[in-house]
Amino acid sequence: MSKSAIDRVRLARSNDRPTGKDYIDHIFEGFFELHGDRRFGDDPAVIGGVALLDGRPVTVVAIEKGSTAKERMARNFGAPNPEGYRKALRLMKQAEKFRRPVVCFIDTSGAYCGIGAEERGQGQAIAENLTEMAALKTPVIAILIGEGGSGGALALAVADEVWMLENAIYSVISPEGCASILWKDSGRAAEAAECLRLTAQDALSLSVIERIIPEKKLGEESFYQALRQELVTKLRKLAAFSIGELTANRYRRFRSFGAAHLTEAEKPEKDKAGPEEGIK
Repeated sequence: MSKSAIDRVRLARSNDRPTGKDYIDHIFEGFFELHGDRRFGDDPAVIGGVALLDGRPVTVVAIEKGSTAKERMARNFGAPNPEGYRKALRLMKQAEKFRRPVVCFIDTSGAYCGIGAEERGQGQAIAENLTEMAALKTPVIAILIGEGGSGGALALAVADEVWMLENAIYSVISPEGCASILWKDSGRAAEAAECLRLTAQDALSLSVIERIIPEKKLGEESFYQALRQELVTKLRKLAAFSIGELTANRYRRFRSFGAAHLTEAEKPEKDKAGPEEGIK
């Protein structure tokens, strides 16, 4: 029996799902965590650092919700503050400098919307990540492992390829938030979930992601090792592109969203500016 959209929302939010740290611990070797954004402080909702993948140095960034109640409170339930996104960008720019590929694990209901976060420039931090990642001169793979909520998720997902776990979700707003806005009734979340097309299957059909990762053995060692091999294989393929080809392909990937659903008359004229000019 196929799962409904709201069923997958519940699975994506389940406390039993592996967190970003679980993926780091099982897939990479010698992870060395780096802290701070060099502007305000360190955000425990975002962890990142340098590790080895098949003997090759990589930069890993993950949104971490925590496993226990105490950890979840300490990590703000995986809702990053602006310093978390700035830390992530600092590490990605460092990866670019040393020609390390970047792997991001995303699991957040959204960026933290508290007063302090707004005062410290939450919107600007997310916008800077979008701009900088679009032109990052190193391969980037983003994997949605649970919730992928709004700009809080997109801020780590401007990648060469985006993958989703089978029961992960990716949406501009939560079903409850959408139902509250459209119908003034959060109880219609299940209906909103269907309308939002937030499942991995929906995202793949819309070409928003490149791959769905089955969850049959989620959390088992064989699951992590299979994902590890997929990452090794894909990063080797991405490494074969020149920097110019890499950024041009990434630019085209995002510019093509929605184009498949337009008629020839509706499609905009081809950009006269090349990708290097268009994403400065």
